[in-house]
Amino acid sequence: MTQPGVPAIRNYLATLPYQASPNCAANTFYAINNFFPGYHPDGHPANPAAFPATKDQGDFFFIPPQNVPTIGDALIARNVPWVYYGGGFNDAVAGKPNAFCPICNPMQYAASIYGNSTLIKAHTKDIVDFFADVANDRLPSVSFVKPSGLVDGHPQSSKLDLFEALLDNIVDQVRAKPELFAETAIIVTWDESGGFYDSGFIQPVDFFGDGPRVPLLVISPFSRGGNVVHTYYDHVSVTKFIERNWKLKPLSPRSRDNLPNPIADEDDNRYVPRNMPAIGDLMEMFHFGDRDDRGNRDHDGRDRDG
Repeated sequence: MTQPGVPAIRNYLATLPYQASPNCAANTFYAINNFFPGYHPDGHPANPAAFPATKDQGDFFFIPPQNVPTIGDALIARNVPWVYYGGGFNDAVAGKPNAFCPICNPMQYAASIYGNSTLIKAHTKDIVDFFADVANDRLPSVSFVKPSGLVDGHPQSSKLDLFEALLDNIVDQVRAKPELFAETAIIVTWDESGGFYDSGFIQPVDFFGDGPRVPLLVISPFSRGGNVVHTYYDHVSVTKFIERNWKLKPLSPRSRDNLPNPIADEDDNRYVPRNMPAIGDLMEMFHFGDRDDRGNRDHDGRDRDG
């Protein structure tokens, strides 16, 4: 709270024409870079004393097991089946050379899930298991698919065409199951903008702000292709979509999934919500007819540009 730069950001937020809670609590540590999770893929806790000489084996730069609630906890409480499918997970658990991304699995940070071997087995699998579950009609209600570092399109270790090939395979396999695809939404997004300048509006939602836009695609029978949706979204929008679809409450009183859905100004800039801070729940990406299955009026009844 008293570190250099903190007062300047809080003072800036206070000048905004709307109330943006700083969400920066005293005596609280906030990670602003990649830290390894408190658990290894097989579930054993990280050990800061494992490599005291070199301190370069991952166990030194780690975040202890956390008790922050996750979307996985919320789904479990609602008895909604879900699995995180990570490329290279099986090899990582077996101690073989792998390209599994431990910092990409949010559940490895959570004591509630990775502190329980039964929950690890039930909710963390390899991406090869994803294709097997699709083929054998065992896909859970919610699936998180994270490619390995070799095919995730990240410029450090992969190429975009490799990620595109994997995505094509996922879509093809799901569409090959007509009954499955009929009730499926495949949401595709990236973790970062790649460093490109973004001339679009970036919303100061709290102390940590927001970032440049990244691509997001929805592939579903309920999504009209070839359209651009102008609603202000964030990676939290995926969480909000899951919460709305399965009638879950926000994860915590302070999390961004508490923010309202944006109210757009159709006559000015549709990217700038009139009720900031606000983040959408992706429902504008879909068309369910006159009313959706939650009794709400359809959000997709207007024409779009793009």
